[in-house]
Amino acid sequence: MKTHQIAVIAGDGVGQEVIPEVKRLLTPLQAKHGFHLEYTDYPWGSDYYHQHGRMAPADFLEQLRKSEAILLGAVGHPSVPDHITLNGLLLPIRRTFDQYANIRPARLYKGVASPLALRRNEEIDLVVVRENTEGEYAQIGGFVYHEQPEEVAVQTSVFTRRGVDRVVRVAFELARKRNRKKKVTSVTKSNAQGYSLVLWDRAFQAVAAEYPDIATETLLVDAAAMNFIRRPESFDVVVASNLFGDILSDISAMIVGSMGLAPSANLDPSRRNPSMFEPVHGSAPDIAFQGIVNPLATFLCAAQMLEHLGHAVAAGEIEQSIVTVLAETKIRTPDLGGRSKTAQVTDAVIAGLQ
Repeated sequence: MKTHQIAVIAGDGVGQEVIPEVKRLLTPLQAKHGFHLEYTDYPWGSDYYHQHGRMAPADFLEQLRKSEAILLGAVGHPSVPDHITLNGLLLPIRRTFDQYANIRPARLYKGVASPLALRRNEEIDLVVVRENTEGEYAQIGGFVYHEQPEEVAVQTSVFTRRGVDRVVRVAFELARKRNRKKKVTSVTKSNAQGYSLVLWDRAFQAVAAEYPDIATETLLVDAAAMNFIRRPESFDVVVASNLFGDILSDISAMIVGSMGLAPSANLDPSRRNPSMFEPVHGSAPDIAFQGIVNPLATFLCAAQMLEHLGHAVAAGEIEQSIVTVLAETKIRTPDLGGRSKTAQVTDAVIAGLQ
């Protein structure tokens, strides 16, 4: 039996609710498909910050390096500034482990209502591939005259040809694998950012030439945001910089009905380092510990993780069970217009596995 070492960071808020549920979901699949997930739980996040003045211990990256994958619930709390949360835990993980491809699928499932008035037979099934380690989140810059009236802040984006090439190539390979529209849309703003995103455009065009079987489209980010609303059915794989991918993937999550259905995978495609799997919804302190958080985004993350670990059949069973539960419209949490509890959703998805 193959054993996989999984680092688990439940984190904050609803993260502490969805992690036990996803472990419960994964238990029957391990026995059925002949693999074992050995979890190591790490109590890092905002509570740890309040006790120790940092989001995680100094050697947290070395501790995580021992794992094959990282399963993250959510990190963040109103009492901790967002830049501390991001730079104290999430960004160091993504950069140290070279998780340069952030994969965020968005699918409108049968039985779920989109806030958009879609025309008949239209469907939304797209993936945003977000560059995850450089770009606008490179954190290069600083303050002059810090916290004085004449304070100056300088923030520098970093785009490398290597970084753009490799994430664009992931997008094209994904378009081939999905075999739907076989189309990649590049999102840019090179009319305003005449160096970094001109480099992005040139790199995209060069990589696209290697994939003559894949259609391409290039959109400015403002047009892309508009078209995510106006014609979402036209997208297949979308590749964008760190900032643009972050914004567009939140739009894509909402147009398919709920942030509670939005998974993400932070991948090191080379597999030299552990990859990290986390729902997009964040810690949601407004609904935390009420037993009503939607666990399906985390379940879809678990499916992404299993596929990454080589258990595609088990991953497919998770998504198919979710499809069935949503289509039946009986069990659903408040974000989808229902009254079900988190544990009831888990029970229904586990029943669907059988």
